[in-house]
Amino acid sequence: MGNSTSGLTLEPIGFVRSALETKVEAARQPRAASGEAARIELLPGRHFEHALEDLERWELIWVIFWFHLNSGWRPKVLPPRSTTGRKGVFATRSPHRPNPLGMSVVRLERVEGLVLHIRDSDMLDGTPVLDLKPYVAYTDAHPGAGVGWLEDAARIADASVGGQPADPVNTYAVQFEALAAEQVAWVEEHARLGIRERIESTLALGPAPHPYRRIRRVGEEMQLAVKEWRVRFVVVGRDVRVVEIYSGFRASQLAAGGEDATLWVHREFVAIWPRERLVR
Repeated sequence: MGNSTSGLTLEPIGFVRSALETKVEAARQPRAASGEAARIELLPGRHFEHALEDLERWELIWVIFWFHLNSGWRPKVLPPRSTTGRKGVFATRSPHRPNPLGMSVVRLERVEGLVLHIRDSDMLDGTPVLDLKPYVAYTDAHPGAGVGWLEDAARIADASVGGQPADPVNTYAVQFEALAAEQVAWVEEHARLGIRERIESTLALGPAPHPYRRIRRVGEEMQLAVKEWRVRFVVVGRDVRVVEIYSGFRASQLAAGGEDATLWVHREFVAIWPRERLVR
């Protein structure tokens, strides 16, 4: 039929530079990465200076990129908002795809030479960028479009009746008790990690055990993992109360020595808030 795939090649036009370095740090969607700053640095010597002309007049742009940290793919995946089991990967936004292509709408702040300064970025540092396109609201936005299997999640979550909500999943209210609020503020200052937003955005989707969201039951408690930190919380109706933050490192790991910056921060945290029960 004239279909040839052997000669199909893609080359990056540039790379993302971001404070997000690992997959667990990335937001689920650009909407959940509101305000996250990043840069797209295009490669020199390819006449991209001319290709960028007039792009700065657009407020939003599409970024087509490659999920460079993914290896392999899965025919069925468990999306974070699924309440009815695994879904076919083509019915999801999962990064685990036959061709790991991603697409995100980001806010373009300015263009300086070959560098695009963007906001609301969910892409990791080093992400290869394949293409840029303007976001054209009158043709790209379809507010009345259906929400597929998210309707199941909305029904299970007992979403409001009388029109399709902006987010079809009825979220939980996340509250921080005094100790947790103090610990979160300390982690954000000393570990340079926006842990509060991560906790709120993850637990608002639902506090049930979920491998993708890194939520699990530990004994009689519920635990959320955010990078190397652990979050203890309880659920009362549709309220999630964050009780405590603690280190995910074992005592032996913290006592092993070394000048690793991450371990140093956790040692300082444990010195202020010692905890007898260590994470298993």
